[in-house]
Order: sequence, then C-alpha cells, then structure tokens
Amino acid sequence: MMLRIVAALSMALGIAGLLAFLTVVGEAPWSPPAARHLRAMKNRTHAPGSYTPTTFAAMESLPHHATAAEDAAIESRGVSLEGYVQVCMRATDGDVHLDFAPALDRDGDLVPYLSAEITPGVRANGKGWTLERLLERFRPYRGGRSPWDQPPRRVRVSGWLMHDAPYEGAVSLPGWPKHLTQWEVHPVTKVEVWDDALAHWDEVSQ
Repeated sequence: MMLRIVAALSMALGIAGLLAFLTVVGEAPWSPPAARHLRAMKNRTHAPGSYTPTTFAAMESLPHHATAAEDAAIESRGVSLEGYVQVCMRATDGDVHLDFAPALDRDGDLVPYLSAEITPGVRANGKGWTLERLLERFRPYRGGRSPWDQPPRRVRVSGWLMHDAPYEGAVSLPGWPKHLTQWEVHPVTKVEVWDDALAHWDEVSQ
C-alpha cells in the first residue's frame, strides 16, 4: 500500500513539474502572453525576407525595458552581425549557443559578448549545421577540441532579432564575461565565415 502511495505521489510531482516547466517556457495554453510570445519568436524556422547589417553598439542601444508590443515590432527585423564565436556549445533545449563577441582578446581570454542561437527547427532544414561542422568552421576558444591551431575565425551571423526579456538585468556568473545585451540574433538563419585567402564571405550551407 505504501509503495502505491509513494508511486502516486512521485507521478503527481512529475506531472506538476512538467506543467510548471511548460508554463514557464510558454508551451502551455495558460502560459502568460509574454512567455507565449517569446516561445513563438524562438520557434521561427523561416528566414527573414532581408537582412539589415547591424553592429554590437546598435544591438546594445535597443530598448531594455520596452513593452511587449514595442519589442515585437523590433523582433520583426532581420539583421546580420559580424564578430567572433568565442564559445560554441549545445544548450539543454537543443540550440547551438554562440557567445558572439565583437573582438578577440590577445591572450585568448573571453570578452563581453551577446548570444546568437541556432535552433533545432532551423537546423532541421538541412544536415550541414551539425555542432561538429560548426565548431570546425568557427574555431571557438571553448567548445569541442581546444585549443585550435589558429584563433577563432571572423563570422557573420544573420537571422531574427529577439529580446530575451526574462533575463534582462541578470548578473554574469563569477569569472564569466559581461553579457552585453539580452537582445540576440535568434534564431540564426544564415552563417558565413570570412576567407582570408580569397577575401570574401563563405556561406556555411545547411
């Protein structure tokens, strides 16, 4: 009898935990509108009609505490941003997470960055954007084989603007560089690396 009670309680706790998780990530019908909006932005799989070049400074200057409607208007834009992938790893939600920085530290230390995310939905469009292939193309300071024979390559990521508003004001982990802004390129829908020898951008095909 006691085992049945324990099993029932464990199942109930598991269901409650799952429902709470779905609520927070915006997957439940009763999730708050802001959470459902954020999930819809993260789940986009189509590419923008065009990409407007932007800079890290312009990303930092985007509003940090705007209304959901103001954020949504900005999130309808496609952008391209040039920088360096200093960290590349698979996140718990299946995204390939990039710590994307405007410059490299001479000694190979991590520097302030913003996030760019390559989502499973976009990666499903083709087989080329595996974590292993991306690591080889980016040569990040952290992620996969380390250290690489050469420093990280200059990269251009293009995709949708997205404001990860729930993390606005979050403090960086001890020993980790500053997060420049919670505005991200998310999802990334196009990846290019700079070819020094040929002096042009080489697209990493999906």
